[in-house]
Amino acid sequence: MVHSFHPYTAASARFRQISVPFNLRKTKPWWSEILDPGSETVTRWNYIFFVICIMGLFLDPLFFFLPLIGGKACMETDLQISIYVTSIRTIADLFYIFHIIIKFRIAFIAPGSRVFGRGQLVKDPWAIASRYLKKDFSIDLAACLPLPQIMIWFVIPATRNSTAAYTNHTLSLIVLIQYIPRFIQLFPLNRRIAKNTGVVAKTAWSGAVYNLILFALTAHIVGSSWYVLSIKRQYECWKQECGKEHNGTHSPSCNLEFLDCKTTNNRERQAWLEKTNVSENCDAINDEGKFQFGMFKEAFKNDVASAPFISKYFYCLWWGMRNLCAYGQDIEVSTMVGETSFCITIASIGLVQFSHLMSQIQTFLQSTTARLEEWRVKRRDTEEWMRHRQLPPELQERVRRFVQYQWIATRGVDEKSILNSLPLDIRRQIQRHLCLAHVRRVPFFAQMDDQLLDAICERLKSSLNTRDTHIFREGAPVSEMLFIVRGQLESSTTDGGRTGFFNSITLRAGDFCGEELLTWALMPSSSLNLPVSTRTVKSLTEVEAFALRAEDLKYVASQFKRLHSKKLQHAFRYYSHQWRTWGACYIQVAWRRYKKRKLALDLLREEEYYYTHVLDQDPDYNNGSTSGADDDDDDDNDDEGPSKTSSLRRMAEQLHIPLGPAILASKFAATTKRGLQKVATRLDRETSSAKMPKKLFKPNEPDFSKDS
Repeated sequence: MVHSFHPYTAASARFRQISVPFNLRKTKPWWSEILDPGSETVTRWNYIFFVICIMGLFLDPLFFFLPLIGGKACMETDLQISIYVTSIRTIADLFYIFHIIIKFRIAFIAPGSRVFGRGQLVKDPWAIASRYLKKDFSIDLAACLPLPQIMIWFVIPATRNSTAAYTNHTLSLIVLIQYIPRFIQLFPLNRRIAKNTGVVAKTAWSGAVYNLILFALTAHIVGSSWYVLSIKRQYECWKQECGKEHNGTHSPSCNLEFLDCKTTNNRERQAWLEKTNVSENCDAINDEGKFQFGMFKEAFKNDVASAPFISKYFYCLWWGMRNLCAYGQDIEVSTMVGETSFCITIASIGLVQFSHLMSQIQTFLQSTTARLEEWRVKRRDTEEWMRHRQLPPELQERVRRFVQYQWIATRGVDEKSILNSLPLDIRRQIQRHLCLAHVRRVPFFAQMDDQLLDAICERLKSSLNTRDTHIFREGAPVSEMLFIVRGQLESSTTDGGRTGFFNSITLRAGDFCGEELLTWALMPSSSLNLPVSTRTVKSLTEVEAFALRAEDLKYVASQFKRLHSKKLQHAFRYYSHQWRTWGACYIQVAWRRYKKRKLALDLLREEEYYYTHVLDQDPDYNNGSTSGADDDDDDDNDDEGPSKTSSLRRMAEQLHIPLGPAILASKFAATTKRGLQKVATRLDRETSSAKMPKKLFKPNEPDFSKDS
């Protein structure tokens, strides 16, 4: 925005930005805004949803604890636990649905723009929706479907003759199928968090706790699977013995419905239970080899299958951790293929997971990587130094923001050392690949040929600036030119501290600043002293730019004479905000000179009209005689004659004033007339000789004080 206490003409009004009141601006509703994937809001939501996903992975295996041994030779479903689990699962599903809605409003970075910085954001809603539907939508949709709730509350009750065994088998299969997309969904989310913030866990202890939680999740899955398979093995034994009695060996005959605790009050079941041998033949505690319980025998020896939920859950969690850490060495396995495969899976997962946990804990405790530890040490030293120097909180926050932004942008990689280690030709090609497309976006560079652009790209350096950083200050030396790639800068000037003058503009992608350095570099015999900045440049947002140092610009200007061409000079003048401000000031000065000259000419015409139409109409003033006044005007009125003195005496008598003041007023009017004629002549001469500077060098600053 341009602020000035001087009036602007219509020609200079194009350099002002009109501010619109806030209540007149059209604001979009929050649900229609496109979010930046690297913004603080999206990053915070990713952390929240990441925790929700971990909780969801812990939640789903709880469905395996719904079946339990409810009595002698019968199995039932824990209704109270099913209410709690399905309610919590419904709340978690709402977060999954909300995450899908948010991903339709999150912009993405164009793949072709990732050669420098963060890349170019694509904020087109249709492009975002199309990309999301093609990539991650199917996984997210499968993860958010409330399949267990539908099965428990709608499908299974509507099924005729549904038993606890049927509910257990169906629900286990549904949870296992949906667990796969929920587990897959965790990896891209973890990658996005690490991309935005650098690491998921910012401290060593938080990283160790995070890996410990993942190990506990694996143990939780293994323990809950072991429990549900134990119930299934018990049911298989009952079913096998019931099949034997169904052949007529016992009366009444065994029915599979008797294995459900819903039939405990059935008279036929009570009669069958008094004569059956199912309980004795399927007793894991007093197992005599009639049925192989194998690794599931422990669940019945310790009454885990019939214990309360809390006791049952923690015992299964401990069983999973114990066998993962021991790689399944303490498990007594039967000869069944399924059981043996499950033990092999436990041993393999335990080997990988436990080894990973130990290595990660050791890595985090001894620093994740040397670069990350170096960054942490640097950040810690910076915090201690700021506290020691008692810096203001605002300045401390700016320092923290820059350190964080630098880490996100470079990941601690020293690009300069990598480029310097490469051959010159490869380094030139890399610089061209990284910089040429962005350099061409600058309108001033678009006028140059490829050879000149290659020389400039070879010497450009990347520059990262956080918000509220002063890049140039008015009156300070300019050491580099800055070409903006992304972000916004505020460029302002007070014209050397002049009272009542202030000019401000906003620089965006494609603009440049520090143009005083180009004027200095193009001078045939430039001094060693750097030019002084005429403007103060401050970053409004995080800014990514290319910097061209003074010595590099001087080299390019001396080696390539095409930089001195009139075409480039005119382009530089047109796109330079400094020249635009100067042009506006010159227009103001020319307008004020014109108004002053016009006022002087109007006064001159009024004086001429007075002498030609008022005094000339008096005959005594032109042809009269005088006497008695020579003693008062002997020296000054020799040329005017006695007639003019007589006329002045007569006018004095008519106006009732003394003759002396009347003569003095006449002399003052004549002197004023001659002075106005000289002023008009001088103004005509100055106007005809005024010319605008033809060269690129800085024009003289207009002095407003002389015309005020």
